[in-house]
Amino acid sequence: MGELGPLIPDDSPRPSRAWRRVRGIAAVVMAFALITLLSPLLFLCAATVDLALWLRRRKPWMAVRLLAMLWWFLLGELYGLIGLLGIWIRSGGRDSPRRRARVYRLKRRWLISHLAGIRVLFGLRFEIEGLELAGPGPVLVMIRHASIIDNALPDAIIGRAHGLGFRFIIKRELQMLPTIDIGGRWVPTLFVRRASGDTAAELQRMRALTVNLSAEDGLLIYPEGTRWTTEKLARAKEIIAERQPEIAPLANRLRNVLPPRLGGTIELLDSARAADVVIFGHVGLDGFEYVSDIWSGGLVGSTVRLKLWRFPAAEVPSDRDALIAWLYDRWQELDDWIGEMRAGPATKVRA
Repeated sequence: MGELGPLIPDDSPRPSRAWRRVRGIAAVVMAFALITLLSPLLFLCAATVDLALWLRRRKPWMAVRLLAMLWWFLLGELYGLIGLLGIWIRSGGRDSPRRRARVYRLKRRWLISHLAGIRVLFGLRFEIEGLELAGPGPVLVMIRHASIIDNALPDAIIGRAHGLGFRFIIKRELQMLPTIDIGGRWVPTLFVRRASGDTAAELQRMRALTVNLSAEDGLLIYPEGTRWTTEKLARAKEIIAERQPEIAPLANRLRNVLPPRLGGTIELLDSARAADVVIFGHVGLDGFEYVSDIWSGGLVGSTVRLKLWRFPAAEVPSDRDALIAWLYDRWQELDDWIGEMRAGPATKVRA
């Protein structure tokens, strides 16, 4: 195979795209330099705050942890940008299977590094069941979404173990990070607009992600579409009862995950017929929707339990109604497992 040609193109005007990337890179470089230069003062202030909170109510030292996490994150962004520059130079700016493979390897190292920093800083323990089932590809991985941290899990856990490169569907707002904005354009990635008003066009773009999937490819989607909270679950059930009453009984049984959004999920299940389906569940990162949630200290010392289920492509129904029922069955199994894990004594879970 030679040059592959364009992937899913960036439809923004070239001047605004260039300015967005220059601005993003400049922000990362300046923030890293500023925090590094001021680190003695910043860490002293953070330690003073932490000591006062620890003396008053024995709160874990979060200011120091969050400052260190920010510095590590920015360092990782610089590593990613330098890596992308090296890949661009070596490839001569041309798309090819070799360039895609290099970008996937860089992305795995980038996300492994981010997750490793979080694990060390917050003392997380990981227990994994069924990891051997996740490879080889092609696989369509459907992962629950409960935290800002679980974005790193597919590459850092499955990708690392099986060498898979993941085709992502992510929200367009993440283009603010230049590593994602640039690197995501060099491998098949769909940046979706929330409430775009043109659902048919977005679904058609999703189908492009399923073309030429190989044994080294994974396709990733968060079927819930947003991070789980009890409030969002209640609202999702209300909407389904109003707009899709035929599936309301299925949605009403869910307690620990949001009902899957059928549009994109069903589209990928129907389009990626050659791919086995992997369900990726996790417990222990719940409730940390924003950095402000992490400030509470509840993440420190948590046990994160991960479980993967694999279903052969031949078992996935082709009829739409049967496919929806099959999807809800799988999601109910995930919901039940989360409930069982939450009932255990070792994992700290926030609603």
